[in-house]
Amino acid sequence: MGLISDNDERAYLEEIKHLENWCQENNLLLNVSKTKELIDLSWSRHTNSLAKKVARQHLNHLRCFRLPSKVLRNFYTCTIESVLTGNITVWFGNSTKQDRQALQRVVRSAEHITHMELPDLQSIYYKQCQTKARRIVKDPTHPNKRLFSLLRSGKCFRSLMTKTERLKRSFFPQAIRALNQGN
Repeated sequence: MGLISDNDERAYLEEIKHLENWCQENNLLLNVSKTKELIDLSWSRHTNSLAKKVARQHLNHLRCFRLPSKVLRNFYTCTIESVLTGNITVWFGNSTKQDRQALQRVVRSAEHITHMELPDLQSIYYKQCQTKARRIVKDPTHPNKRLFSLLRSGKCFRSLMTKTERLKRSFFPQAIRALNQGN
């Protein structure tokens, strides 16, 4: 948002004032008690909470009951994988390598417990990007459909021009890449 340099907050405060004016002009009201600055744009806190949450899912305890591998896998898919992959298209692309490895360790330990091969998070992310992108392409009323324009060949989608690495790893460029590789 605003730029603070040499402890000069004028540019930042000017940007905040601009936001307030825009909200007023568009009949929006900022709830100051609920509004916070977002400084850290990393997903580390989110991925750490996911890892802690799935660690409490007790897959290891179920192994003690000598349940069949298919039952353990169903439990993993329904409880642990669903938590790990919730909104994965939003956060996975811009998560750090360390965060991805921490979550992948959870998947590997589940593989060890279930004695079955489980899909890694990268492939789940890729498939969900493709699925969500196909839904957007098929929906003529979707507000972001214009981002998915075909090249003249009609076979591939036009890649989005990105200036930052963060944008390049976000959903839309990744989804277009996934669609083009799937064709």
